[in-house]
Amino acid sequence: MSTFTPQPGAAPLHRQVVAQARMEAKLMLRNGEQLLLAVVIPVIVLVGGVTAGEHLSLDLESSTPLVDIFTPGVIALAVMSTSFTSLAIATGFERRYGVIKRLGSSPLPRSGLLAGKVLALLMVQLLQTIVIGGVGQLLGWTPEPGVLGVALAVLLGTAAFASLGLFVAGVLRAEATLAAANLIYLLLMAGGGVVLPLSAYGAFGDIVRWLPSGALGESMRIAFIDGGVAWRDLGVLIIWAVLGTVLTARTFKWE
Repeated sequence: MSTFTPQPGAAPLHRQVVAQARMEAKLMLRNGEQLLLAVVIPVIVLVGGVTAGEHLSLDLESSTPLVDIFTPGVIALAVMSTSFTSLAIATGFERRYGVIKRLGSSPLPRSGLLAGKVLALLMVQLLQTIVIGGVGQLLGWTPEPGVLGVALAVLLGTAAFASLGLFVAGVLRAEATLAAANLIYLLLMAGGGVVLPLSAYGAFGDIVRWLPSGALGESMRIAFIDGGVAWRDLGVLIIWAVLGTVLTARTFKWE
C-alpha cells in the first residue's frame, strides 16, 4: 500500500531548475526566429565572412588565417544572440502573457527560475559551439583553445548579456523588446567588435573594446588563438554583468 501513497510537496530545487532549463531550451529551439538567431545566422556569418575575406583580401593586420579569426568571433556572436536577444524576446513575451507571473506562484522560487533560464542558455550555447565549430573545421579551422579562457569568456559573456537582456525585457513592452533586442543585436554584430578583431576598427577600436560585445569577442579570440586568458576583457564583462544585474534588480517587473 505504501507504494501508492502520495508524497505531497515540491521536488528538490535542483530537479526543478533542471526541468525548467530543459523546457526553456526546448522552447527556444522550437521557435523558428530563435533558431535563426541561435544557429543559422552565425553559420552564414562564418561562411560568408571567411569566403568574402579570402576573395577581398581583407586586411586584419594579422598573419593568422581568416577562419581562425572568424570562428571564435562567430562563437562569441552566438553567445551574444542567445544570452541577449533570444532571452530578452522570450522573457518579454512571457511577461506579456503572464507566464512569469504564474511561474512566480509555483514551488520554483524566482532565483530557481533565473537559474533555469541561465542553464538553458548554456545548453543551447553548447549546441551552437558544436555546430559552429564543426562548420569552422570544414573550412580549415584547427583550434588549440585554452579551456580556462574559453570557459570564462562563455560564462562571463553569458552573465553580462543575460543581465542586459533581462533589463530590456523588464522595462519595455513585448513588441518594443522585440524591436530593441534585434536592433541592438544587429548594431553590435556590425560594429561591436564581436566578429572582427578590434584592429579592424582602427582608432574606433579603443572605444569598441569597452563594449560587452568587443570584450566578449576579444576574450574568445585570445582563448582560441593564443590559448590564453584575456583578463582585461573579462574584467569589462564583469563590469557589464554587475551593471546589468543592478539595473535588472531595480527595474524588472514580473507582471
